[in-house]
Amino acid sequence: MNMGKNRGFSLIELLIVMVVLSIILGLAVPGYRQFMMRANRADATTALLRLQAAQERFYIQNGTYASNAQMAAAPPAGLGITGTERNYYNLGIQPAAGGLVVGYTATATVNAAEAQKDDTDCWVFATSESGQHTAVTNGGSDMTDKCWR
Repeated sequence: MNMGKNRGFSLIELLIVMVVLSIILGLAVPGYRQFMMRANRADATTALLRLQAAQERFYIQNGTYASNAQMAAAPPAGLGITGTERNYYNLGIQPAAGGLVVGYTATATVNAAEAQKDDTDCWVFATSESGQHTAVTNGGSDMTDKCWR
């Protein structure tokens, strides 16, 4: 009676497959994480553009720009913006120098308790009443071209 060949995988073949898969995963996971951080930056840029549009509406109605204290209040007393859509960033408004609210700089800073906390390249996004966009690292280096694309 002939039993024929055994069908299946040897231990060495299984180990080779495991090594190849671990190498592929070791390369893919960090790349995916970088992609997700870049994609999540849209939370900051869209919130700042929405805030900028709300500031212009507020300015037309009141003759001044809203302050940080007026950001969350419902229009017409405020902007009606409580934060970014996914809460990856904290929003803030700083009035222009001189004490009069005739200009502002709106910022979106990484929320250290959320998923973007590892994105040190684009830590703070900013825009002003003139439409000037900037972005800096958590060390203060300019990264505007990389972050506002």
